[in-house]
Amino acid sequence: MAKNEFFTTKTVGDVLQLVFNAIHPIERVRACSTYQALDEVIATPPIAPLDLPEFRRSSMDGYAVRAADTFGASASLPAYLNLIQGVRMGHAPTQAVEATQAAPIHTGGMIPAGADAVVMMEKTQQVDATQIEVLSPVAQGENVIQVGEDITRGQAVLPTGHRIRPQDIGGLLSLGIESVQVRDRPKLALMGSGDEIIHPSHTPHEGQIRDINTYALSALFQQHGAQTVALGIAEDDADALFEMAQAGIAHADMLVITAGSSISTRDHTYSTIQKLGMPGVLQHGLAVKPGKPTLIGVCQGKPVIGLPGNPVSAMLVARQLILPVIRFLRGEPPTVPVTLHAHLTQNVASSTGREDTVPVVVTATPTGYVAEPVFGKSNLIFTLVRANGVIHIPLDSNGLKAGTLVEVYPF
Repeated sequence: MAKNEFFTTKTVGDVLQLVFNAIHPIERVRACSTYQALDEVIATPPIAPLDLPEFRRSSMDGYAVRAADTFGASASLPAYLNLIQGVRMGHAPTQAVEATQAAPIHTGGMIPAGADAVVMMEKTQQVDATQIEVLSPVAQGENVIQVGEDITRGQAVLPTGHRIRPQDIGGLLSLGIESVQVRDRPKLALMGSGDEIIHPSHTPHEGQIRDINTYALSALFQQHGAQTVALGIAEDDADALFEMAQAGIAHADMLVITAGSSISTRDHTYSTIQKLGMPGVLQHGLAVKPGKPTLIGVCQGKPVIGLPGNPVSAMLVARQLILPVIRFLRGEPPTVPVTLHAHLTQNVASSTGREDTVPVVVTATPTGYVAEPVFGKSNLIFTLVRANGVIHIPLDSNGLKAGTLVEVYPF
C-alpha cells in the first residue's frame, strides 16, 4: 500500500470491519471465581444445577390458604378461616393447610402442603387468636412463586460473550455456582515514540514533554477489559521503533503505537507495521477529526494501531476504534452505546467528508440537559479533563447550531 493512500480516508465503521475480517477472538479460557468475576466475559455458559426457587415461596406477607376457601369473599361478607401453625423462615412447614385453614407466612417463606395461594395481610382482619376474616378472594397461584419460575435445572444461565455484571454474580451464587469459565483478557502492548517524550516523573527541559499517552491510554484500555503492558518510548529511529514493536507484538494480542502516524519523513510507524507481518497496513487515514492520520493494520493475525501523538486525538480515536477491537478480541457482541440527549449551548463548525468528535460538558437544568462544547487543539489534554462526554458531528454536516438537540456519549 502506497503512503499516498492516506488521502483516501475511511470511516471508523468501515475500518473496524476491515480489522474484524482479518482477526479472531482470543481462545484462551480460564476458570474464575464468581466472587471476583465482575467484568469478565463468559467463555462457556454456566448451567443451572437446580431449579430456582427449589420450593414454592410466598411473594407477600400474609396467609397461606386454599384459594377455593376465599372465593366470594368481600368486606361485607368475609370468609372465615381458622389459624394453624405459622411458617418459620428457613424451615419447612410441619403442618399442611386443610379446608378453611390459614397459615401465617412471611415473604420468601415456604408454602405449606395443601395451600395454593397467599392472601395479603392487608386483605385480612384478625378476629381473635384462632381466626381471621378474608376480605377479598385470591386466585390459585396468586402471590406464590412456583418451583423453577426464576430458572430451571439444566438451563444456560449466561450466554457466551456476556460480560458479567453485579446482578449476574448474584444470580450465579444463588445457584451455588462459585466458578465460571471466562475468556482470558487480551494482552495489549502499548508503546510511544519520540525523542522529546520523557517519563512523567522527570522534569522536562526545553523542547521536552512528559509522556501522558502511555498512562491515560493504559487506564482506558484496562477499564474496558484489556491487560496492558507499557513497552516504553522508542527513539525517533526506524530500527529502534521496529525492535520495540517486534518485541511487543510477540507477547501480546494487540499492539498500539502512539505518534509517528502523520505524513513526515521522520515518522516510521507505517514502515514498522509493514515489516511486522502480513497483511500489514490496512488503512492510513480516518474520516474523523481529531485523529485523521491514524494507522490501522493487522500483523500475524494481531491488530496494530498507530495513534496520533496528540493526547486528545489519541484518546478520542482510541475510544472509537480500539475499544471495539478489545471487545471483539474478548468475544463480546457489539454493544449499544449509552447516550443522552442535550441541547448545544454554542454553534459548532465542521466540514463535510469527516466526522468531528467534540468534547462537551453536560449539565442538568430544570428544562433538560445542555451540552457546552470544550474547544481546544488536539495536544491540549485538559480539553478532555474538563469534559464529561463527546458529541459526533456527521460526515455530511457543515456544523451544528446552538440549541440543536444532540446525542452525547458520556465518558
